[in-house]
Amino acid sequence: MSIKTTGRNPSGMALDKLKQSPNYKSKGFENFSPTPMMLQDSSYYELLLKYFKKEPNAKPSRPLPSVKTNLQDIDTDKPSIVWFGHSSYLINFMGKRFLIDPVMSGFASPVSCMVKAFDGADAYTVDDLPPIDYLVITHDHYDHLDYKTIMRLKGKVKHVYTSLGVGSHLIYWGFDAATVHELDWWQSAQLENNITITATPARHFSGRGFKRFKTFWSSFVLNAGDHKLFLGGDSGYDSHFSEIGERFGGFDIALLESGQYNSAWPLIHMMPEETVKAAIELKSKTLMPVHWGKFTLAMHAWHEPVERVLAEASKTGLQVTTPMIGEAVTLNNKYPNSEWWRF
Repeated sequence: MSIKTTGRNPSGMALDKLKQSPNYKSKGFENFSPTPMMLQDSSYYELLLKYFKKEPNAKPSRPLPSVKTNLQDIDTDKPSIVWFGHSSYLINFMGKRFLIDPVMSGFASPVSCMVKAFDGADAYTVDDLPPIDYLVITHDHYDHLDYKTIMRLKGKVKHVYTSLGVGSHLIYWGFDAATVHELDWWQSAQLENNITITATPARHFSGRGFKRFKTFWSSFVLNAGDHKLFLGGDSGYDSHFSEIGERFGGFDIALLESGQYNSAWPLIHMMPEETVKAAIELKSKTLMPVHWGKFTLAMHAWHEPVERVLAEASKTGLQVTTPMIGEAVTLNNKYPNSEWWRF
């Protein structure tokens, strides 16, 4: 493992600036609510036993299907989303391209032999991507901030928007500091005349090495013209979803994590039923479940998250879109909903 891969936490003047945030306390960033990463009565030993025993359906039994969309030719004037599995997706919006949490190296860890992508899930590489106007990184975990992908993207990205402190990794990796913009919760930036991005709360944690909480974690709101998108990043359930929904008056679509959950860590990742509840509290017209379909980071069956989301959503009438990797979702027009994971 290269030391370069782990990145570099903020220090010096950059750290002094972070400490001015109301969300930075004595040891680092904190959530609104107390958020232990594991419940006190959880046993690491039992978790290890379960992990090595493995859920028989932890990985797909055959390569995942996908749609090969020419990303270079997508009409950027029509608001659309192309999912690349897990939490990586491309948004084409008001003539601009936004790339969210891209992980396209084939693995989501500091070393290539761990947390490998499912067969078929890496249908797209950085070479398939068009020039990117705005790269958005929600937090610095390896399944959201991938060193190999980021290094190959450097020449394609005009600007980066991310959570407080995460820019230190990018600058260490050679990004021009003038192109890297960090936002605190509820802080907005005007990207174009009719496009704004706002960092909003999430309930999670950070860290690429042994030190945690030295960089921040966020969800983001993308507001362009008459459209509003909620980009959830990683988050456990809490009251912030309701507050965001009230502040922004609802969303056209919410992209929310739905996988990699466990009863031992219920405060940092939502259960699928909570994902539906969060979408409703956000006042979103449509839910697109993400954070599944590419990596095994928990002990549930690989397709269980989307099945549980759909079962819960059916009780509420919430619209859910479930595109294949590479299949475009077009707002107010096309919301794919095939059950492609059922082999």
